[in-house]
Amino acid sequence: MSLDFLKSAFVTLLVTVDPPGLAPVFIALTLGMGDGVKREIALRATVIAFAILAAFAFGGAALMNALGISIPAFRIAGGLLLFYVAFEMIFELRKERKREFASHAVQIDHVQDIAAFPLAIPLMSGPGSITATILLTERTAGDWHLLAGLMAIVAVVMLLCYITFRLSEQIARLLGTTGSLVLSRMLGVVLAALAIQFVVDGLVSVMGR
Repeated sequence: MSLDFLKSAFVTLLVTVDPPGLAPVFIALTLGMGDGVKREIALRATVIAFAILAAFAFGGAALMNALGISIPAFRIAGGLLLFYVAFEMIFELRKERKREFASHAVQIDHVQDIAAFPLAIPLMSGPGSITATILLTERTAGDWHLLAGLMAIVAVVMLLCYITFRLSEQIARLLGTTGSLVLSRMLGVVLAALAIQFVVDGLVSVMGR
């Protein structure tokens, strides 16, 4: 049971965050910068994104209770949100949105706070990954072993993002335009199926009351 949960959590977060899809954005944001600066930006973005997801993992449920939002309702809403992210991935809408975020950040901050925006927020720890983290935390049912495993998975996914940033130019050349397109759509289909499962679980909980 725990192994199945950890596998599901890893796939959900990996697909939602989409580390390979962040490579072109990182290249665009750090164009012309030295290797040391790129390494610092990659590290800071990874740490900030992990801190945000960890905060929602431990405090997301309390926040929902304070707002009077039930877990089944959040499952349904979160599943629909994840499905929208999957829809964007399948029809190549997400890549254009990432470029818009990157362009906006450059215009406003002149690359001074790239690690925080748009890399950590909203590309790495955006609505989709935050929603997925809260939903997965709810599935741990207070089991600290599962919660620790989930935090380890979040850390692994963030580490994969860091590695992707460091190897972004090589990855972009390796995948090419066609490879990036195929990978994004395949991951989008997987995320869509996981999103529908969240919605189904929420509806079952509501109907079972």
